[in-house]
Amino acid sequence: MRPHLVVIAAFDGVELLDVAGPIQVFTTASRLLHANAPGYRTLVAGPEKGVVRCAGGTCVVAEASWDEVAPQIDTLIVPGGLAVGATAPEALVDEALIGWLAVHAHQPPRIASVCAGAHALAAAGLLDGRRATTHWSTTSQLVAERPAVLVEPDSLFVRDEHVWTSAGVSAGIDLALALVAADHDAEVARRVARWLVMYLRRPGGQSQFSELLVRSTATDAQIARLQAWMLDNLAEDLANSVLARRVGLSVRHFSRVFRAQVGVAPARYVESIRVDTAARRLVHTGDGLRSIAQSVGFGSVETLHRVFKQHFGVAPAVYRERFSC
Repeated sequence: MRPHLVVIAAFDGVELLDVAGPIQVFTTASRLLHANAPGYRTLVAGPEKGVVRCAGGTCVVAEASWDEVAPQIDTLIVPGGLAVGATAPEALVDEALIGWLAVHAHQPPRIASVCAGAHALAAAGLLDGRRATTHWSTTSQLVAERPAVLVEPDSLFVRDEHVWTSAGVSAGIDLALALVAADHDAEVARRVARWLVMYLRRPGGQSQFSELLVRSTATDAQIARLQAWMLDNLAEDLANSVLARRVGLSVRHFSRVFRAQVGVAPARYVESIRVDTAARRLVHTGDGLRSIAQSVGFGSVETLHRVFKQHFGVAPAVYRERFSC
């Protein structure tokens, strides 16, 4: 039986990790599969055979053109690209790729996008009436430009029948692991994830990356030390007045300094690190909800439920079932 052919449709300006991340997953899966199981063959295709320049100037080599490989594709992956917009990054959409997708992308049994690659699928009409996601920074662009697409802004990846879409950049690795699991089973995907030293399924959605983590580390040494202490003492009283005393500032001045350094108010930050820690414990331990709620400072299961629903849209038990390996 021939290997499963995964074709990555590259274009000038493509994000390198959008291409390389899925390739690494499928390559690792082939190494770990039993000899009698069909593995994967990955191939980068471009508008023409030859060099494709990625964002930042690095180049990859397209072994063939899109047209040459079209009849052989088992899985087509459309990576993304981002351009500098007037006020925020915008999806970089290659017009030639859109035209090719509109004609050929109905043929492969499976098609997937990474990051802003969803915009190319949408422009080719492949996402109309379908659930989909994209990089958090271009979600509003996709909603405005393609109202027929049912955008899920906080998902790491979304499957709608044979069409899969994923969120920003590294979420393409999460998507590729899910594709391996669909082709084989969860155990194979788990072995691949273990080999790559990563989660099989990361806890939470992409909102945890888009809003908090990108601006959570203080440059002020005193505030940074306080953040480290907070993570080690989540069950303690972390009210503004308590935190302000630890750094020797008035409550008002502390709140102002913390927001300037971290990007969010202290109470918002405390709630976020508590719920993030609770999410990790749900996924990686068998501890009960009461124990988890108390250990992270929520006090009661009721508070854990309320905050969890606000952050992730699901109850803690549902989250555990969905994301536990």
